[in-house]
Amino acid sequence: MSIRVMLVDDQVLLRTGFRMVLAAQPDMEVVAEAGDGVEALEVLRSTAVDVVLMDVRMPKLDGVETTRRICAEPGAPKVLILTTFDLDEYAFSGLKAGASGFMLKDVPPAELLGAIRSVHSGDAVVAPSTTRRLLDRFSPMLPSSGKEPQHKELERLTEREREVMMLVAQGLSNGEIAARLVLSEATVKTHVGRILTKLGLRDRVQVVVLAYETGLVRAGGGGMG
Repeated sequence: MSIRVMLVDDQVLLRTGFRMVLAAQPDMEVVAEAGDGVEALEVLRSTAVDVVLMDVRMPKLDGVETTRRICAEPGAPKVLILTTFDLDEYAFSGLKAGASGFMLKDVPPAELLGAIRSVHSGDAVVAPSTTRRLLDRFSPMLPSSGKEPQHKELERLTEREREVMMLVAQGLSNGEIAARLVLSEATVKTHVGRILTKLGLRDRVQVVVLAYETGLVRAGGGGMG
C-alpha cells in the first residue's frame, strides 16, 4: 500500500516540486495539499494521511501549532518538519509539538524520500546528534531544573533503561549504545522500546527532548565531541 503524503507549505512552487518527486515513487502518493495550517487541519478531517510534510513559517496558523494540534489527535499521521535553516528555533518547537523529526528544505530528494519512509515505519528521521546540537543551542528555552530528573515517570525506568536513555540523548545510535554497554543491538532496541512505552513517547526524538527537559542530560554535556 502506498504511503499517503500531505504537503503543507504556503509556497506553491515548493509543493509542486515535492509533488513531482513523490509522484515518481511507486510506494508514495500525494493525497492532499494545503497552503497554511488552518487549511491543513480542515483537509485532514476528511482525508486519510500517513505522513505530513510540514512547513513552519506560514500565514494564519504556523507549522508548529498545526503540528501540535495534529499530534494531539488519536491515530494522527506522522509529521516531518521542513525548515529553511539548519538549527532553526522552529524545528526545536516542532519536535516538542510532536513531530517525528525535521529536515532542511534543500535536502537531496533521496534523503527526503528515505525520511518519509522512516517516519512512516515509526522511526525518527533526525540523527540524534543533530537533535542534541539543536537542544544545546536552544537550551535556554527549556525550563530550568535541578540536577535530578523532575519527570516523575522517569522513576518507572530501570537503572539500565535510564542509562540507555542518557546515551540516546547524547546522540548515540543503537549500535553505538550496544558497544558502549556491551549488549546486543537487539537488546538495546528492546530497551528503547520499553522507554518509549513507559514514558508515553512517540520516538527517540522525544526521548532526547525529555532527557534535556528533566535534566537527565545537560546542555553541552555528554559523550559526543
